[in-house]
Amino acid sequence: MGNSGDQESKCGRGLAPAAAKQDVSGIGAALAPATFGSLLSRIFHWSRSGIGPRLLAAVLLFSSVVTLMLTALQLYLDYDREVGVIETRLEEIGRSTTGSLGESLWNLDQNQLRLQLDGILRLPDIRAAEVREIAARPNPIRVAVGEPATRSLVTRDYPLTTNVQGTARTIGVLHVEATLSEVYQQLLNRALVILASQAAKTFLVSLFIIYMFHLLVTRHLVAIADFVGKYSLARPPPPLHLERRPPHDPDELDKVIVAFNAMCANLERAYGELREANANLERDLTIRRRAEAEARASEERFRDYAETASDWFWETGPDHCFTYLSDRVIAFGMDPKVRIGTRRIDTALDRETEADKWRAHLAALDRHEPFRKFEYRGRDTRGRMHHFSVNGKPVFDADGRFLGYRGSATDLTEQHETEERLRQSQKMDAIGQLTGGVAHDFNNVLTVITGTIEIIQEGLADRPQFAAIAQLIDDAAARGAEITSQLLTFARRQPLEPREIDVNALVVETAKLLRPILGEHIEIATSLADDAWPAMADPSQLSSAIVNLAVNARDAMPGGGRLTLETANRELEGLRSVGDGDVVRGAFVMVAVADTGQGIPAELRERVFEPFFTTKGVGRGTGLGLSMVYGFARQSGGTVAIESEEGRGTVMRLFLPRAKGETPAKATAVQPSATVRGHETILVVEDDPLVQGYVVAQLGSLGYRTLVAGDGATALALVDQGAKFDLLFTDIIMPGGMNGRELAEAIRLRRPGVRVLYTSGYTDNTIVHEGHLDPGVALLCKPYRKSELSEKIREVLAGEPQA
Repeated sequence: MGNSGDQESKCGRGLAPAAAKQDVSGIGAALAPATFGSLLSRIFHWSRSGIGPRLLAAVLLFSSVVTLMLTALQLYLDYDREVGVIETRLEEIGRSTTGSLGESLWNLDQNQLRLQLDGILRLPDIRAAEVREIAARPNPIRVAVGEPATRSLVTRDYPLTTNVQGTARTIGVLHVEATLSEVYQQLLNRALVILASQAAKTFLVSLFIIYMFHLLVTRHLVAIADFVGKYSLARPPPPLHLERRPPHDPDELDKVIVAFNAMCANLERAYGELREANANLERDLTIRRRAEAEARASEERFRDYAETASDWFWETGPDHCFTYLSDRVIAFGMDPKVRIGTRRIDTALDRETEADKWRAHLAALDRHEPFRKFEYRGRDTRGRMHHFSVNGKPVFDADGRFLGYRGSATDLTEQHETEERLRQSQKMDAIGQLTGGVAHDFNNVLTVITGTIEIIQEGLADRPQFAAIAQLIDDAAARGAEITSQLLTFARRQPLEPREIDVNALVVETAKLLRPILGEHIEIATSLADDAWPAMADPSQLSSAIVNLAVNARDAMPGGGRLTLETANRELEGLRSVGDGDVVRGAFVMVAVADTGQGIPAELRERVFEPFFTTKGVGRGTGLGLSMVYGFARQSGGTVAIESEEGRGTVMRLFLPRAKGETPAKATAVQPSATVRGHETILVVEDDPLVQGYVVAQLGSLGYRTLVAGDGATALALVDQGAKFDLLFTDIIMPGGMNGRELAEAIRLRRPGVRVLYTSGYTDNTIVHEGHLDPGVALLCKPYRKSELSEKIREVLAGEPQA
């Protein structure tokens, strides 16, 4: 009804629907790519005569003036800011370097002076730096770096002082030059870009203004002039219509048209009342047909919207029972025929848990107030829970009587599930960060404990009672090392050594180890794919993962049962990882461990891979087994899937990336480690004092000479002083802004080919990328024993020089 009223008012102003439709498509047609050339020629034609040139000139002049003023202001502000940055940098140089430069100048250490000046020269915009000793002796020191310029400079001189018997004494001057050339060049480039872009924008805006002026004003004035010039009382033309879309309120052109049509109507009335009556009758009939057509179109439009929208629409009566539901609800598991006559609030699941929210919502309904984005949980007709967001508006009749509500609803279930997966991923990442840091510090302690116990055991060989106690400590340290290894595997910071492996052969060998571990009450079966692809993984870690899964399965079958080991090839199109929600795609080799045990409750399945989470009794598990499996799979580029139902057993599926080659490498037997002595000199870089003392003592007992540094800067100072050594043995994670990898690269710049052995409680991303140790990198993981230390040192010293 509202649409018909609008059409009636349009007709009263003399604007026909046909003209309105033409006006709606006018701009789109004019701007279509196929007619762009003709449009451009029309714009230039309009601009050559009449109001167009004056309007264009005014716009161009005003835009040019504003652009130049704003550009000048911007360039001045940029120049002032850049100069301020350079001056601040010079002041910072004065504050931070004069003390050390003064000390180096007092010690006559020109090499250190030049090194420090080179550091200043590397700062942005610094062109030259010089230290001059005040002439206190025949040949004063003068050290300069860089290339002094002759113009566009900002310079600073800072006195260099030292304390002599408690008195500050000026011994030299630091002179620093900063260039403004790059600042000027940047400002010039910026000015050119601004002016070019503003010129283009001004030109386009001017064309657009001319076009819009023609579209909205001048073409209608021409149409009005043509109408007036051709008007004839003998053959009166139809009412004047303009090809434009009328605004909500009549504008000046509408008033002109109304005046012209009124004048024409008065003239036509002079020709007789019958003609006027016939015209009026036709004009009522036209409005009715248009209103009926628009009512049908409105109804059809609403139906199309309701059935194609992503949301669904609803209507309730005054008792809040559904009287209408769009068919769109079927896509969300609901039957509109079943829901008609029921109340929305009766399907809510959170009315008891969120009573305050519902109490306020029901009060708003009683007051007949509109509401938006009211969220609640409900079930569909199949019993599955959904999250809904509902908007509603009260409906009243002409007398103000409340008829009910109309509104729309959105299913937010997928959004809530996505948010929950994101929270789970963030939680697992935070736990990984924490466990990695804890393992790093704990491994340092275990390194000292393990090595010290070895020394104690050597001295207690003839005292069995104390030797047994030492062995208990050694076993506890080994258990601690195993726990930290599991923590690092979960945190994806355990360096893996992946290679192509025959998964079937590894599963068969592991199954042999499981028989004494699981016990006679567990039956072990295998189902191995004959065409199983080779997998890219660390074989020892994969074997440990299978053992962990098998032990968990055994604990779930206290009365006995069947354990099945299965392999298969899988092409994954979008498997979601249970731990962090990431989607995994590609070719994978599956290793499955299935049991016939108790199964895992649904509320615990999302937590089983968290470290330290266990459902076993106190002392029966650490909660690290499944977290290690999860971390190993994700670090290897795969994932873990879990399928379980209470009372019906559990299947753990481990997916490992398929190897690119076709011939899997055979595992070689591990030889027992032996203690090997040496005589070389080793530079030990370790920030932990306890570990540092232990390493130096062990290396000394193996016959090596040692040089010691607590951080990278101290180690580099030893190198620069000419210290001779055969091997760099450095921790990876160190304080002071330089890690072990950066230290090794800095030393190799000074001494190419130097051999390096890294050690760490955990590797971070310094020498391990995507879970794999970088090629050519030697790593000794903490904690380690004396035999492992000696063997790894001999391996690195005897190998090829490292790049």
